[in-house]
Amino acid sequence: MQLRYSFRIEPGPAQCIALNRAFGCARVVFNDCLRARRDARAAGRPYPTSAELSKRFITEAKKTPERSWLAGVSSVVLQQALRDLEAAYSHFFASLKGTRKGPRVGEPRMKSKRDARQAVRFTANARWSITPGGKLNLPKIGAVKVRWSRTLPSVPTTVTVIKDASGRYWASFVVEIDPANEILSPLDTDQGIDLGLTHFAVMADGSRVKSPRFLRRAEKKLCREQRRLSRKAKGSKNRDKQRVKVARAHAKVADARRDFHHKLSTKLIRENQAVSVETLSVKGLARTRLAKSVHDAGWSTFVTMLEYKATRYGRTLTKVGRTFPSSQVCSACGHRDGPKPLHIRTWICPACGTRHDRDHNAGKNIKHEGRRIRAAQTPTAVPLTPGPGALAGQPAR
Repeated sequence: MQLRYSFRIEPGPAQCIALNRAFGCARVVFNDCLRARRDARAAGRPYPTSAELSKRFITEAKKTPERSWLAGVSSVVLQQALRDLEAAYSHFFASLKGTRKGPRVGEPRMKSKRDARQAVRFTANARWSITPGGKLNLPKIGAVKVRWSRTLPSVPTTVTVIKDASGRYWASFVVEIDPANEILSPLDTDQGIDLGLTHFAVMADGSRVKSPRFLRRAEKKLCREQRRLSRKAKGSKNRDKQRVKVARAHAKVADARRDFHHKLSTKLIRENQAVSVETLSVKGLARTRLAKSVHDAGWSTFVTMLEYKATRYGRTLTKVGRTFPSSQVCSACGHRDGPKPLHIRTWICPACGTRHDRDHNAGKNIKHEGRRIRAAQTPTAVPLTPGPGALAGQPAR
């Protein structure tokens, strides 16, 4: 199993220049190869192979006066830029054929030095290393200081150096781990989660996690910094400085949200053997008046974290379909009361008289439906007893 560990790095002034040179050279090779493939398509010729592109735009280009500066960076960086182009075309063609999961991917585009993210990748062939003093030694760049927040579980296979929009540098290591060493001790507990906006998550056991609303809390500062940016003259150094301030303000919000998602998902996976969560149409909700709040919550990222952590630690994540009427069914007797407007937060079951909190009731129903789904997937196992609200094949709420 492959994992990625990212750490902040602090290159010196000369190292920043060398890294920017590497970013630029990798970008030029990528754009040159992309232009060659586009020209071949326009002329009706077959796409040039990777070997032809490598020979023409890397090996031979270094010998020309126009591209002689490509020799100033590691050749592995240039080769990996070509590999990135190959991967982009593979994803594009697979998306056209319908063999690639997820949303459709467009044709590769030209890279720009003004892109928010600049990155280069070093493989083992580049002979990069971690020094005994804890620095990251990169070819033709030097030993860069790393802010180690934890130890790596194994020797990394590759490292990607990234510069984000706020001017921060990161080293992202890819490591191989043995999944058998990561599995946690089995538990006899499971949990159902109802995701929302007022409360980010309401559990089946009644516990609630209030929505932090990181974007809403920082909105005043973000607006102020954005207004200052709009008043700067285009192309001026002051505008570029203010752009970095805006990017740092947004990065602070994104970092806080990511940290919240990581801590909550890790807690849920460690404390429960199985977790059930409802699949939400985030794209659909993002087209409503709740769009900003939906994006601020980051439900998709949170569910993705739950998914990979469940796989890593030997837990089970069950996704309940969005057609399951979790807010319409009484979790006590199973009676379906019908859809309800969002402003209805509590209701009384007309069949058994039980008073329900809308979100807590939905969490319990999602938990019971998750049990039913797992029991259907593993009929030989002894499942936990589904509740009365575990109904299948119901229309959307």
